[in-house]
Amino acid sequence: MKTSDFYYDLPKELIAQTPVEPRDSSRLLVLDRQSGEITHRHFYDIIDYLDECDLIVANDSRVLPARIFGIKEGTGARVEFLLLKQISGNRWETLCKPGKKAREGAKFSFGDGLLTATVAEVRDDGNRVVDFDCDENFFSALDKIGQMPLPPYITEELKDKERYQTVYSHELGSAAAPTAGLHFTEELMDKIRAKGVNIAYVTLHVGLGTFRPVKVDDVTKHKMHSEHYEIPAETAELINKTKQNGGRVISIGTTTCRTLESVAAEHGGIIPCEGFTDIFIYPGFEFKVLDGLVTNFHLPESTLIMLVSAFAGYDNIMNAYKTAVDEKYRFFSFGDAMAIL
Repeated sequence: MKTSDFYYDLPKELIAQTPVEPRDSSRLLVLDRQSGEITHRHFYDIIDYLDECDLIVANDSRVLPARIFGIKEGTGARVEFLLLKQISGNRWETLCKPGKKAREGAKFSFGDGLLTATVAEVRDDGNRVVDFDCDENFFSALDKIGQMPLPPYITEELKDKERYQTVYSHELGSAAAPTAGLHFTEELMDKIRAKGVNIAYVTLHVGLGTFRPVKVDDVTKHKMHSEHYEIPAETAELINKTKQNGGRVISIGTTTCRTLESVAAEHGGIIPCEGFTDIFIYPGFEFKVLDGLVTNFHLPESTLIMLVSAFAGYDNIMNAYKTAVDEKYRFFSFGDAMAIL
């Protein structure tokens, strides 16, 4: 398949700039992946599509407020750092703008000296290895001065940082939110549990590679970024019991999907484990775990629209996206949701 096969025309005004309130009042397009039938609901109606023996699996990763703005010592030049990956302790791989200000050995100060940094290495790809120093806990300092690393298509300022976190986020480490989970409220989750539906969690720390465009014409030639995941023993047990009892395993988001299917592909089933995945799911992929998928609407020609096309069928997805555009659904991170069942 060609990358261009996954293009669709999206009017700019349909790209959601702010989240709706309350979280579960967003719209929900329900797609029957067997028949292709489409139903229009609201996210709080998702409970109507869940059965007592089902299991919801969500990604509990929490987003780092990873954008920090500071000054270069000696010159006072303004800089922006974006934390990409913790290497060890307070040593991080980062993106720096402007890069010419961040040569090896350069020192920077953030938050009036709350946090300082020294560039230890400039890598071939332009990323910097940076050693940070602060008197208090690094993550506490980051929480005080950092901003959320919102996707480039969101241009409005986010007033409440928690709106780019799921209500069940727990494990700090993502550079972007697992956005399918942003629609859940504590109250909705309580109602889901009260219906007898189990909820379990995996952790996959989302990297900025999730926004990286596919630059090759032949889909199969694309190289995926690698992300760290963990499946706890309790989650593995619930997934296997659900399967044995004839229930459905419903993934909240593509990150959860990639975690589960990656482990199943490597180990022949779901076991407690952790590691890195660079799995690339596109049409032709055989799913071993998923019975349902809740997800947002993804960018044209992205690896994520390829993933949902693999799960629901290419024709079904392209028709669903055309319908969503016609019906003026809100798209991308702060947009509406789709349930593929």
